[in-house]
Amino acid sequence: MAQAQQPAKPQTLTLVSYAVTKNAYDQIFRLFADDWKKKTGQTVTFKGSYGGSGSQTRAVIDGLNADIVNLAMAADVSRIEQAGLIKKGWESRLPNKATPIHSTVVAFVRPGNPKKINSWKDLAKPNVDVVTANPKTSGGARWNFVALWGAVTQAGGSEAQARQFIRDVYKNVEVLPKDAREASDFFIKRNQGDVLLNWETEAILAKRKGEWTAGYKTFSPNVLTSQPVAVVDKNVDRNGSRKVAEAFTKFLFTPAAQKVFADNGFRPATPEGKAYARGKFPVVKTHTIEAFGGWPAVTGKFFRDGAIWDQIFRASR
Repeated sequence: MAQAQQPAKPQTLTLVSYAVTKNAYDQIFRLFADDWKKKTGQTVTFKGSYGGSGSQTRAVIDGLNADIVNLAMAADVSRIEQAGLIKKGWESRLPNKATPIHSTVVAFVRPGNPKKINSWKDLAKPNVDVVTANPKTSGGARWNFVALWGAVTQAGGSEAQARQFIRDVYKNVEVLPKDAREASDFFIKRNQGDVLLNWETEAILAKRKGEWTAGYKTFSPNVLTSQPVAVVDKNVDRNGSRKVAEAFTKFLFTPAAQKVFADNGFRPATPEGKAYARGKFPVVKTHTIEAFGGWPAVTGKFFRDGAIWDQIFRASR
């Protein structure tokens, strides 16, 4: 009689992600672990690390033993690839350029909207105190910058007009928190600022938790943000976790995971997820990062040392 095959020994996966994904992943970890246990008999547990996407990217490059990353933008995953930890072609391993979730940029406003912030241009009014995270450390803040730039250029304005508009907005920014969650804490818990630029996801979660009972505005045109996922090849091969890590990344595109993402304020990426989320999010005219040439072009043009962001920030001080 053949001996029953023993299930593989328990496995722990470490996911490194950006600040606002924690609520969703706490639920998805449990769903995947139950599903994987039924299918294989193997027990999987998870460790999650959450923070500003730029800071998280540097931590992985510097040795944080991530099996999987889900970061705020493809440029951060590409930095880990360039460091030799992720193999080329990671975008083609999963659907939708390895992007299970989208979001957009919204503006939290104070109760009654006393500063009358109803469009992008209102952020540049001289009496408005704007809160936004630091593009040097936060992927969400880079998306905020791209949204502000696109608010002008995608509406027919020139790049010179975009520069002036963003300079005026950042003149209204007193401090730059390190990530999206810290920016929310600064605005909501410390009651600092008149308006907060942040992820739509952050606004939805803050309202659901009762942390923020006033409104938020979704302006048009807006950027449709993309948050990709990748297995960290060098680490999973060393950890012996490739099989389960790859299965987990595929699980993020299943109806069960997409439903959790939608319920936690993310715009789903799959047809089934989009069907489930219909009516849950405001309809807004969006553009993608490809409208600006993709992240390599955007990073070089705006965010490398001495580029447009640094120039604008110096001019706004």
